[in-house]
Amino acid sequence: MALTGINAYRKGNTKQDVASADPHRLTLMLMQGALDRTAYAKGAMERKEYAAKGEYISKASAIIIHLRDTLDLDVGGETAQNMYALYDYMVERLNDAHVKNDLKMLDEVTSLLTPIRDAWVQIPESAKQEAFEAQRQKRQAV
Repeated sequence: MALTGINAYRKGNTKQDVASADPHRLTLMLMQGALDRTAYAKGAMERKEYAAKGEYISKASAIIIHLRDTLDLDVGGETAQNMYALYDYMVERLNDAHVKNDLKMLDEVTSLLTPIRDAWVQIPESAKQEAFEAQRQKRQAV
């Protein structure tokens, strides 16, 4: 029963965090969310909780698909195209892990996404502001 209150508190905090987050922070939250859901899926798989495993893999896949679909392939060039392909590959591996109940495939997704998340954290504040300003100007020009 106490866990219900804790989960409600966390959910409320997450909504507040999302409402006040800048685009960089939102992307970081999505990456962390995908990593968390992949870890939860792994735990469910180990416990043979297959319905929960499916839900967590589905949520992780949806997050990664969202990250993939928000890439600006025109501006990002080859780097964005490579990221698109990598996100696609991660979704494939999550699907394969679900079908085959393969923990190693979940670990592979984690090992691919973690360095991206870690690099995202290291982006200097000045670069974040510059990207945010360029995006704002692009929207105003349209």
